[in-house]
Amino acid sequence: MGKTKITTEEKIVEGTENANAEDAKKVPSKTPKKKITSGVLHVEATFNNTKVLFSDKLGNTLFWGSAGALGFKGAKKGTPFAASKVGDVIGGKAVALGVKDADVVVLGVGSGREPAIRAFMAHGIEITSILDATPVPHNGPKAKKPRRV
Repeated sequence: MGKTKITTEEKIVEGTENANAEDAKKVPSKTPKKKITSGVLHVEATFNNTKVLFSDKLGNTLFWGSAGALGFKGAKKGTPFAASKVGDVIGGKAVALGVKDADVVVLGVGSGREPAIRAFMAHGIEITSILDATPVPHNGPKAKKPRRV
């Protein structure tokens, strides 16, 4: 029912013609698509990991990174060293985008709060403000009764 055989010669010819067109589409350019001069750096520092997200002023995510995504495993993800590496990677991406200044929003009480910001600043990006948005309960639900041993 309409089956056609394609010989290897036709595949090669067909593949070479299409390969050049596809390669031109797939090759990412090293220059960023848009230039952004200011943005917001969100740092979420927990005891187990440090996540850093960079967004524009409207809150649209541009790029992110975490200690786990960089290859740190287990207890090493929550260390200040891992947080500084994450801040360094995000700072490099921000400089490539043309960022000059950034606001910082910090969440959490982990040990990676400051090192992530310092590593980000090391790329020459000016920090205009730092906001601590760590959620703090105002007494919340009733605590469990004390355990008697």
